[in-house]
Amino acid sequence: MEFVLNQLSGFGGAFVALVVDPLTYAYLITSVFLGIAFGALPGLTATLAVTILTGFFGNKIPLDYSLIALLGAYVGAIYGGSYPSILLNIPGTAASAATAMDGYPLAKAGRGGEALGLTTTASFIGTVIGTLALLIFVWVLLLISKNIASPEKALLALFGILLSGTLMSEDLVIKGWIAGLIGLAMAMVGLDPILSEPRYTFGWSYMLSGFQVVPVLMGAFAVPQIIEGLRHTATGTMVALKGRVVPKLGVVRKYLPTIGRSGVIGTGVGALPGVGEDVAGWVSYGVGKTVSKEGDTFGKGSMEGLLSSETANNACIGGALIPLLVLGIPGSPPAAALMGAFKINNVIPGPTIDPEIILRVVAIMVLASFTMFIMGLFTAKIFIRILRIPQTVFLPVVMVLTTIGSFSVGGGINDLYLMLAVGFVAYFMNLMKYPIAPLVIGVILGGLFDETLRRSLLLSDGDLVVFVSRPGAAILLMLNLALVLSQLPLGKRLLARMKRTPA
Repeated sequence: MEFVLNQLSGFGGAFVALVVDPLTYAYLITSVFLGIAFGALPGLTATLAVTILTGFFGNKIPLDYSLIALLGAYVGAIYGGSYPSILLNIPGTAASAATAMDGYPLAKAGRGGEALGLTTTASFIGTVIGTLALLIFVWVLLLISKNIASPEKALLALFGILLSGTLMSEDLVIKGWIAGLIGLAMAMVGLDPILSEPRYTFGWSYMLSGFQVVPVLMGAFAVPQIIEGLRHTATGTMVALKGRVVPKLGVVRKYLPTIGRSGVIGTGVGALPGVGEDVAGWVSYGVGKTVSKEGDTFGKGSMEGLLSSETANNACIGGALIPLLVLGIPGSPPAAALMGAFKINNVIPGPTIDPEIILRVVAIMVLASFTMFIMGLFTAKIFIRILRIPQTVFLPVVMVLTTIGSFSVGGGINDLYLMLAVGFVAYFMNLMKYPIAPLVIGVILGGLFDETLRRSLLLSDGDLVVFVSRPGAAILLMLNLALVLSQLPLGKRLLARMKRTPA
C-alpha cells in the first residue's frame, strides 16, 4: 500500500509541475494540433509526426518539453486519422483502417457529427485506460527487470527484433526477420562498444559514430511515405458533417461497455513489442463483431464497430509505452521513433531508467488526452478544412521539414545523404513487402544487443553456457527458439496438429 501511495504522490507531483508551467500548454496545444493535422491528412502518419518532431525538438530543448511535443503529436495523430476515415472513407493512418468500415457509412447516413463526437470521446477514454495501465504495470515489470543482467538484455533485444519482424510481416515472416537483421547489421557500424575498435567504417570518419538515429528514422519512415503519396494521390468524396458533434452523456453511457472492453484489448495488444495501433484496431474490431448482439451490422454503419476500433488504437499508445520504458523495446513504430528521441537525449529506456521520467510520461499522457478531447470536440471544423489540402501541396512541405529536421540534429550534409540512402532502400523494401519497422527497431536495439552479448561472452570467457545457466536467460533463449521454430514449416505443421488434437 505504501508503494502505491508513493507512486501516486510522485505522479501528482509530476502532474502539478507540468500544470503550473505556462510553456507546457504552448508545446501541448501546438503538438496535439500538429498531430491531429498529420493524422487527418491521408498519406501522413503518427510515426511521421513523431519522427519529424524528433528532428526538430529531440535534443534542442529540455527533455520534459521534448516529451510533451512528441507524446502530444503521438496522441493527436492516432486520433486524427478518424477524420478522413469517417468523412472520406480514406484511413488517415493505418491505425484508422478499421474505423472507415463503419465511420463512412454513418457519415453518409447523416450521422457524421455523432460519429465524430463519440469517436473523440472513445479515443479520450481509450488513451486514459492505456495510461492507467502504464502507471500500474510499469512498476511491477520494473521490479522484475531489476534482476536482468547482460545475457538477459541481449536475448531480450533479439526477441524484440524477431517478434516485431514476425508480427509485422505482410506475407512471409522471413521478410520481417531479414529487415530486423539488416537493422541489426547497421547498428554494428562504428566504434566497437567494448574495445573502441572501428568496424565497417571503410576509413570514413563520419561512420565512426555509427548510423545516426534521426536520419535513419527520417529515411525509413518519411521518405517512402512521401514518394508513395506523390505517386498515388488519395481521392475521395467528402461527406458533409451533419449533426451535433458534442455527444450526449446518455449516449456515451450506452457504449461504455464497448469502450471499456476495447480499451483493455488495445492496451494488451500495444504491450506486444513492435505490433502497433493498426493491429490493435483490427483485433478489437474483430472481437467486437464476435461478441456484439448486432455483429451483423458491422461494416454497414455500426457505432459499436466504430468505437471498437477507435478506442483500441488510442489505448494502444499507453500499452506500447510499457515495453519501451521497462525493457527498452518499442511497442509500435511511433514508439520506435520516440525511443530515438530518448536515445539522442542520452536517456536509456529499460531497467535503469529514472522512475521520475516514467511519472512525467504518464502525466504528459493525461494532459495530452484532455487536450485532444477538447480540440476534437470544439475545433472539428478546422481539421475538416485541412482535409481539403491536396497531397501535392503538403507532401513537398513535409519533405522540406524532414530534410531540415534530419540536418539540424547533426548539422552535416552526410546526414542528408544517409537519410536519402535509407529512404530509397526502405521504399524498395516496401515495394517488395518487407516491413520497415523491424529494420528501425533493429538499428535502435542493435547497440544494446551488441554490447550486452559481447560483455556476456567476455565475462564468461567465451562460454555459451552463460545463456542457459541463469533462469531468466534460459527462458528468454527458449522464447527466441520457440518463436523461430513456430514459423518454420515443421513447426507450423506441429502447431496445426496440436490444434486438431482433441483435449
